[in-house]
Amino acid sequence: MATDLYLENQALKRQQRILINQARKNEQQLRRIQSQEIRFISTNSLLELIEQILVQYRAIAELENVTLALIDPEFELQRILQEEGIDLNAHPDLLFFQTEEQLNQLFGLSLFPRLGDYKKSDHQLLFPKKQENTGSIALLPLIRHDKLTGSLNLGSDNPERFISNTATDFLERLAAIIAICLENTANHERLKRIGLTDPLTGVNNRRFFDQRIIEEISRSKRTTSPLTFLLLDIDFFKRINDNYGHQTGDRVLTDVANIIKSQLRGTDVLARYGGEEFSVLLINTSITDALDIAERIRERVAEYKFDFEDHKQLGVTLSIGMSKLNDNDPQKDTHAISHVLIEHADQALYQAKDSGRNQTRLFEITQ
Repeated sequence: MATDLYLENQALKRQQRILINQARKNEQQLRRIQSQEIRFISTNSLLELIEQILVQYRAIAELENVTLALIDPEFELQRILQEEGIDLNAHPDLLFFQTEEQLNQLFGLSLFPRLGDYKKSDHQLLFPKKQENTGSIALLPLIRHDKLTGSLNLGSDNPERFISNTATDFLERLAAIIAICLENTANHERLKRIGLTDPLTGVNNRRFFDQRIIEEISRSKRTTSPLTFLLLDIDFFKRINDNYGHQTGDRVLTDVANIIKSQLRGTDVLARYGGEEFSVLLINTSITDALDIAERIRERVAEYKFDFEDHKQLGVTLSIGMSKLNDNDPQKDTHAISHVLIEHADQALYQAKDSGRNQTRLFEITQ
């Protein structure tokens, strides 16, 4: 009898130690996750927040797979990230949808977290990488103002990590925090861009360009990658305003900006430099490739017919000056280098104008 009680007591003590150790482990993980939540809340950068979610949170929560799906009907969030130099194709864990339809099929009208077994036929859309070992998943709808804005998707190799019909209070809290943080960082990016965007054409303004050219020169010199600068000017623009009115001139400016933008990559930098001039920084682009891009832009503008009153159409041309970052430039100051880069492109633009307009000229140093 005494022996039985002793053995039972020892078993209870072992079970107690296991429970205490598990409780301590849970408490430590909870503290780490709470610290991560604070980092989410303190982040102002959309890019930084996404990295916190997909990298840091995945590690802290000890998950094999974390993806983030965002509804982005106007491609606004994608443009913001591309302007930060992000290649979206290199981030398969970051997904974008134009409409709510595909996510609504997963969540239905209730918009509650969905926990359970991973089913390739149902869930591959949100986990595009191969998921042979995924045992269980949690799909967390991100909701703001009663509207679905995306989903946070968690995958674990442990089939018992996420079980259907279990309490989801913690996961709902996590989804609510991330939804708010995504909205806040997106609004922060919008506010930044209001002061750095030309209100007429919708492209970056001169202030934005002045900041970026310094950054890109520093990056190019650090990585020894090529950097090419284009200065584009609409030919005889004053005549357009004088003959057809400023409203027509404004439409021409907007359409020209859109044509230029359509020929650029997400990593390139387009800005309205002033008046009828636009500037373009072609990142990591050789002179040969830059000439091809400049000529494509010039040809597209020359082919385009700009509509104005009474369905009349107007033809417009561009003159383009080009310069490139000199690898052997002895200047150490990036501001001084930027002035030289702009000055050289301006001289090339003057040569294009002086030679008859509607052409591209590359600045070449004469001995």
